[in-house]
Amino acid sequence: QVRLEEAGGGLVHPGGSLILSCTASGRSFERDAMGWWRQIPGKEREFVALMTWHGIDEIAGSMKGRATVSRRIANSIALRMNNLTPGDTAIYYCASAHSSTQIKDVSTVTYWGQGIQVSVSS
Repeated sequence: QVRLEEAGGGLVHPGGSLILSCTASGRSFERDAMGWWRQIPGKEREFVALMTWHGIDEIAGSMKGRATVSRRIANSIALRMNNLTPGDTAIYYCASAHSSTQIKDVSTVTYWGQGIQVSVSS
């Protein structure tokens, strides 16, 4: 059974930083793109960041300059977010897909994690 499990969420003050991690299991992910999406309350799920299996990364405009993504082993991915604002409060989802194009489209993501809450508040 394939599972993507997120960790590292929680409450952070405005201006603070947070690292989310995701570990995938159940099959090999060494040829997949992995990434992050988020769903802000009242809004549609949106793409945040990705890293391909060969190390190409992409950060969405909303987080550009404030986030980095890393993937030290094939079946995991981490997202570091800096200078967080209340507008970043959301449920963050780990995702995987066969390509960078597919992982940026909600309809072609292959696997989703259950999501983890990130709250930014003073």
